[in-house]
Amino acid sequence: MNERIAGIILAGGLSRRMGGGDKGLLALGDRPVLAHIAARLRPQVGAMALNANGDPARFRNLGLPVVPDTMHGFQGPLAGILAGLEWTAAHGGCTAALTVAGDTPFFPKDLAARLQAAAAERPGAIALAASCGRQHPTFALWPLAVRAELESFLAGGNRRVLSFIEQREAVTVEFEPGGGSGLGFDPFFNINMPGDFAQAQTILQGLEP
Repeated sequence: MNERIAGIILAGGLSRRMGGGDKGLLALGDRPVLAHIAARLRPQVGAMALNANGDPARFRNLGLPVVPDTMHGFQGPLAGILAGLEWTAAHGGCTAALTVAGDTPFFPKDLAARLQAAAAERPGAIALAASCGRQHPTFALWPLAVRAELESFLAGGNRRVLSFIEQREAVTVEFEPGGGSGLGFDPFFNINMPGDFAQAQTILQGLEP
């Protein structure tokens, strides 16, 4: 656990490809997708919050602070990242926020440690994850110092996370398939479509002892 890193679960999207609603509250095994994510993230960070919009009461059972976007209009994950950074700054004691997507329940258990190690070699840089030849910009370690720049970027009508990252200092960390489990799945596999739940269930069964 790194007490100086806050974990932010990004669940503020509209889930259009799942027909709307909160896909993170759908059951995977015996608990919601978001519960799997929270359990995987909690040991890696010193504090944790959920970025989501609308009535926060629907997430009551997760036992997490719910942080809505500070910018209106569902502007995508970048707005959630900004909200998470603002919460982290107000929380005190943390110097960076680790963001994870709210539909990706099998991300690596050493995500925070490896991103932090990479960022330590490039002070002030954003450290982001990659796997299977693809970058995953919503899985990144964000220094608090980027808040003003990020707010200005969003105010200019820009929403693409990778576009923001590409315009400043950044370092990419590659993670192997299976997240160290010995299984061959992409650790950043995400549940986007209804059919993805069957694949997620298969992965979950392979991870369980």
